[in-house]
Amino acid sequence: MDYGRPVQFGVFLTPAAADPRHTLELAVLADELGFELVGVQDHPYQHRFLDTWTLLTAIGMRTSRITVFPDVVNVPLRPPAVLAKAAASLDLLIGGRLELGLGAGGSSEAIKSIGGPVRTRGESVSALGEAIEVIRLMWSGDRGVRFDGKYYRLDGVHAGPAPAHPIGIWLGAYKPRMLSMVGRVADGWVPSLGYAQPADLLEGNRRIDEAAAEAGRDPRSIRRVLNAGADVPVAQFASLTVETGMDTYVIGGVEDPDALRWFASEIVPAVREAVAASR
Repeated sequence: MDYGRPVQFGVFLTPAAADPRHTLELAVLADELGFELVGVQDHPYQHRFLDTWTLLTAIGMRTSRITVFPDVVNVPLRPPAVLAKAAASLDLLIGGRLELGLGAGGSSEAIKSIGGPVRTRGESVSALGEAIEVIRLMWSGDRGVRFDGKYYRLDGVHAGPAPAHPIGIWLGAYKPRMLSMVGRVADGWVPSLGYAQPADLLEGNRRIDEAAAEAGRDPRSIRRVLNAGADVPVAQFASLTVETGMDTYVIGGVEDPDALRWFASEIVPAVREAVAASR
């Protein structure tokens, strides 16, 4: 299962509040080294973390080429209409270098602790589906927009601004219902290696493709983004690409400048060479 997309690499940076300057310097270095993405996890209830959206804005304003994205937004804690405006605003400020990772919210107790809504897993998935609709309506630039959902409403809002480019919505998903949502309405899939093994990735891509086909969409248009560690062997990266269908790797464990330089100079070209040879 190989969709033939170019292999891209990003860095997964911890939004540690103890040393924010270090995180910003790593993002700038990743930009200079040619990484395509910077991903930042979103856990507003974690007292050791900076706010993800604020950090992404700071990174975006200090870089010139690299794409930034939340990996992934805790949607229950961020009203989708306001999130859409924030995303479009940042995309405009940094010249179209934002993609939007979304998740249904993994820890109900943590969400509850910070005053978020208490929902069942099924309700959270349904709410995420509504949130995607609201976000896209808010990017439309239309006037008097209305949406009457179970979890979210728009009552005649003048939508906008529109983002600088068509922002991709990437979903963090593992279960069948969420995977089908990726295929029907999303632009990308963002699982993590460990939570999903290669066999799970293969099955997930199969479900996504099936749902995309049923919705009349081209499965090859959906980006497959995998959070992975720097210790993954070159051969496994190549296998994950040409055998399980992943195309973009967001790498954790490189939060030291030397480690980041090593990965960029040794691993990235070796993986691309191995993938090209397999193709």
